[in-house]
Amino acid sequence: MKKTLAKISIGVLLIGCGTSNPTNDIATNVPIATAIDLTQVKDDKVPVTIDPGRFIQDTVNYRIPKVVQGTYAVSDFGKFVDDFKAYDYQGNEIKTEKKDTNTWLITNAKQLDKISYLVNDTYDIENTDIGTPFSPSGTNIEPENYVLNLHGFIGYFDVLKNNQYALEVKAPSEMKRTSALPNAGTTVSEDKTVTTDKYLATRYFEITDNPMMYGNLDVEEFMVGDIKIVLSIYSPNKVHTAAKIKETVFKMMKGQKAYLGDINSTPRYDIYLYLAPSTENAPTGFGALEHHTSTVVVLPEQMPDEALASAMIDVVSHEFFHIVTPLSVHSEDVHYFDYDKPTFSKHLWMYEGVTEYFATLFQVNQGLVEEQEFYDKIMGKIQSASGFDDTMSFTVMSENILDQPYASNYVNVYEKGALIGMCIDILMREESNGNRGILSLMKELSLKYGKNKPFNDDSIIEEITAMTYPAIGEFLKTHVVGKTPINYEEFFKKVGLSVASERVETNYIQNSGVLIVAGNQEKGTIFFTDLVSDNSFWADNGAKPNDDIVEVNGTKLTLQNANNVLGSTFQWQEGDDIEVKLNRAGEEVIIKAKVTKSFTKGKKLKVINDSTKEQTALREAWLKG
Repeated sequence: MKKTLAKISIGVLLIGCGTSNPTNDIATNVPIATAIDLTQVKDDKVPVTIDPGRFIQDTVNYRIPKVVQGTYAVSDFGKFVDDFKAYDYQGNEIKTEKKDTNTWLITNAKQLDKISYLVNDTYDIENTDIGTPFSPSGTNIEPENYVLNLHGFIGYFDVLKNNQYALEVKAPSEMKRTSALPNAGTTVSEDKTVTTDKYLATRYFEITDNPMMYGNLDVEEFMVGDIKIVLSIYSPNKVHTAAKIKETVFKMMKGQKAYLGDINSTPRYDIYLYLAPSTENAPTGFGALEHHTSTVVVLPEQMPDEALASAMIDVVSHEFFHIVTPLSVHSEDVHYFDYDKPTFSKHLWMYEGVTEYFATLFQVNQGLVEEQEFYDKIMGKIQSASGFDDTMSFTVMSENILDQPYASNYVNVYEKGALIGMCIDILMREESNGNRGILSLMKELSLKYGKNKPFNDDSIIEEITAMTYPAIGEFLKTHVVGKTPINYEEFFKKVGLSVASERVETNYIQNSGVLIVAGNQEKGTIFFTDLVSDNSFWADNGAKPNDDIVEVNGTKLTLQNANNVLGSTFQWQEGDDIEVKLNRAGEEVIIKAKVTKSFTKGKKLKVINDSTKEQTALREAWLKG
C-alpha cells in the first residue's frame, strides 16, 4: 500500500444442481458459486449470492474481511453488508445470527442452499463519521463506475477458504469491464442488453487479490517488454485520459523492468485509476493498494497533468515493486493471512520501506530524474521521519501496527523505512566493493523463498546477516530491532555527500514535508501552526500561527473535507488568484493574492567537492549499480 499527500462455467453447473456427494467432512468439494449483479443495483446497493454446495456439519460461520492484506488497518467490510439471509433447498429462510461486525453464524447448515445480501459502497460515506477503508481498498457503486475490490463483496466460510470460487458478474452489455482475474467465459442475454462474465479463482485469496472495474472506462493496453499493461481509468469529468497517462506509465515501467533485471515478473499487470471529483462525497484516501498482478489507485481528478504524472510514478512504481516484497519475499503472517484475526510481521521495514526505497532509487538509476532531485527526495524523507518517534523499535511497531502508539507511526514506514533500505544498500555496496546492494539481497531471498514459501519472522534477520555481512546484522539489530536513531550523515559521508542548511522550495501546507496545519477536534477547525512563520508564501501574505482556516477559494474547510480541500493547494500554479478566509481570535482576515513559489528553512544534500576516489566510486555503485 502507498498513501499519498501525508485485485468455469462447468464449475457453476456442478453447483447449480444443488445435489451432493460428500468427499470430506466439511462440504462438497466443488467451487463456491458466487454472483454479483450490477443490473439490479438500488440505492447504491449491489445484490450478492453465495452457493457453497452442501455442508455436512450443523453450523458454519460466514465472514466478510475485517482486515485485508496490504492495508495494516481495520476496514470492517461487514459494516457495509445489509439484509443478510440464508435459504434452504426448498427456498425457506434459515435462521442466522450476526456474531460481530463481520461474522454471521448459520445454524442448520446441512440444509443451507445459498445466502444472499446487499453490499453498500464505501466511497460515498468516506466523509462521514462512519469509519471506512482506505480508498484504494474500498468500493464504488454508481451507474457510471463500479470499483470492485472483491473483498468488499465476497466473503468466505471459515472452513472453506481453500476451496475454488466460481464468480459470475452480471452487468449491462454497454459497460466496459477489466479484471485482473482471468475471464473463464461470457454469456449474453437474448436481447443483448446484459452480459455475464464468468471467473474462476483457485482459493479465497485469489478473490481478494484480483480487483475489477466496470463502467464508463477509458482503457489502454500496451506492452512493456514481455508484460502486457492494462491501464483502466475512470475520470468522471473527462479531465484525464488513458492515452495521456500511457506514456508516463510506459516509461516508468520500462525503467522498473530494467532495474529489476531477472526477477520474475507477471505476463500481465493491471492498473485501475479512479480519479476522484471535487464533490463532497468523493473519496479522499489518495494512494494505492498492491496486488500480485495489479494495483488500484485513487487520486484527485483536478490534478494538473504534470502533477498527476508525478503522482503516478511515485504511487504506481511503489506498488509494482511489491512483486519483490512481500509478494515474493514474505513471512508466515503474510502467507497464511487471517482476514478476521490477523497477526502482523515484524518486517514492515522490508515490505513497505524497501519497496518505497526501490521506487525512489530506480528513478535516478534509470535516468528518469537527476541526482539532485533524488537527493532532495531523500532529505524530504528524513524531514518527514523527524515528525515520528525516532526511538521506536521498527519490529515492535510492525508487529503491533493496529494498536497505539504504533498505529499513528505507520506512515513512517514510507519515510524511515525507505531510509533503512538506503542505509543497508550503502553498507552492502561498501562491504562488497560496490558489487552487491539491497536489490541483489532481495533477489537472493526471492530465489530462496518465492511467493509460495514464507520465511520465519523471528529468524529472518539472522538469515540476512548470514547471507550478507556482520555490519548488516549489527545495523538491523541496532536501528531496526533496537531503538537507536540512525545518524544519516555517517552514511552520506561514505558516498561523498554532505548536508548543508539553506533556503529550499516547499509547498503551501508543508515545510519540507512537515505539515504547517493541524486540526482542533474539539472546535472542528483546521489552523496554522507556528511553522507557518517559516513558510514564505503565507508569511509574506500575513498568515499567523493559530489562525483558523475558514475557507479556501470559496470552499468552507472542515475536518471532514480537509484532505480534499488542502490537497487542492498542490494544484496551485504561479500566477493563480487565490482567496483564503481566516479567523484570527474572532476577527475575519482575508488573504487575496497571486500564487508565488514558497520557500522555507531546510537542508540540502550535496556532493562534497573534494570527494575521494573511494567515495565517488561507492556513490556511483549506489546510484547506478
